[in-house]
Amino acid sequence: MNRQEVAALLAYAVRLDPRTAPADQAAAEETLDQWADLLADVATTAPHPNGRHWDAAQVVRHHIATSPYPVRPSDVSRPWHDFRRDVVDRHHDPVPAADPDDPAAYRAELLGTRNAVATGTATAATFRELTGGPAPKVAERLAALGDYVPRTVAQALAEFRPRRAERDRRAIEGLPDPLDVPCPHVHCRARAGEPCVNRRRNPRRTAHPSRLDLATVRRYAPKEPAA
Repeated sequence: MNRQEVAALLAYAVRLDPRTAPADQAAAEETLDQWADLLADVATTAPHPNGRHWDAAQVVRHHIATSPYPVRPSDVSRPWHDFRRDVVDRHHDPVPAADPDDPAAYRAELLGTRNAVATGTATAATFRELTGGPAPKVAERLAALGDYVPRTVAQALAEFRPRRAERDRRAIEGLPDPLDVPCPHVHCRARAGEPCVNRRRNPRRTAHPSRLDLATVRRYAPKEPAA
């Protein structure tokens, strides 16, 4: 955000929560300087591949509506960095239009695309460019999850079976799947393929972090050479 955009955001915050209004012009300038410095790398708005767009004004509004504390610049910058990290993690570099025999131009286009995604000026490319169907490893993982359904059908059903949708997403994006391994959490011990449970043995919406760590280690551990 530039200084004018930050000033507009501050004015919006004061309109929603008058107690944040500066006492005088000097205080207003000091507050604007602080916010402009801390939000210099934060976008006003930005796209997200799943349709959940970033809007700094809505972040301010949500904070004021849900928190008893006055909004601070970190209440905007922290959610932005979480948002940006999620977008970048989902991004797969499209094949540059630059000539691959020109390494400098090829690399510059790659870095330019990544920077545009990271700063919110371009939408992330969430699927690797494939030819002839999914890569063999992706197809193998999807097959292990069960019968294949067309992508349009899977997207329509995602709301009603979020766990399967998440496993499909991880398979397509080449990410480790925590349900591929048993859960090592002492109060869970869910078997491979089964969701994690809480202390009352009710299914959790997400896997225990230790289970994801285990799946990550197993997925990226170097393979032992065949005898």
